[in-house]
Amino acid sequence: MTRVGIYPGSFNPPTRAHVAIARAALEQRGLDRVVLAHSPSVLGKSDVERPLFRHRVAVLEAVAADEAPWLAAAVTGHRLLADIAAGYEVVVMGADKWHQIQELQWYGDSEAERNAALARLPELAIAPRPPLAVPARWALAVPDEAVAGVSSTEARAGRLELMAPAARRFAQATGAWVDPERYERYLAAESPSPDQAQD
Repeated sequence: MTRVGIYPGSFNPPTRAHVAIARAALEQRGLDRVVLAHSPSVLGKSDVERPLFRHRVAVLEAVAADEAPWLAAAVTGHRLLADIAAGYEVVVMGADKWHQIQELQWYGDSEAERNAALARLPELAIAPRPPLAVPARWALAVPDEAVAGVSSTEARAGRLELMAPAARRFAQATGAWVDPERYERYLAAESPSPDQAQD
């Protein structure tokens, strides 16, 4: 039987830590494939306008292609992890997401709804992130050098070395994440004006 894990996230941008966590889940949960799942509306994240969603999806697909065949990318319209993870053997997440999904606000402030959603989750694979506690039975062992100090926030601040290679290539080519003005120029060049579109 093929075992597939799902790793939902905003991946804005995808980092080398995301790839390391996915690989740890692959190896430690006996998976055949891990799917990076991106949503236009991620739980607990404000809507992101730039880079464009289609560009973020294309980058995530390129990140998966770099690691093929064990890594894949997909788009989901769901927000709750229990809905995203339906049909998968394992759901992968970071410690911050594990704590976030305990919050009642995502379930209409209903403890019963929250508990029911958590009960629907498949096997868990949670990447530790000190000082947040993670249940030992679900914790992944991820090499410190792969994740220490790595965050999408820091990558957006200009630390290109933290990005997954495909994301770094796109950032360098377009200014996405790190140079908003250059990215806007890239968009303008990519999208023909109405006059040009008629040609």
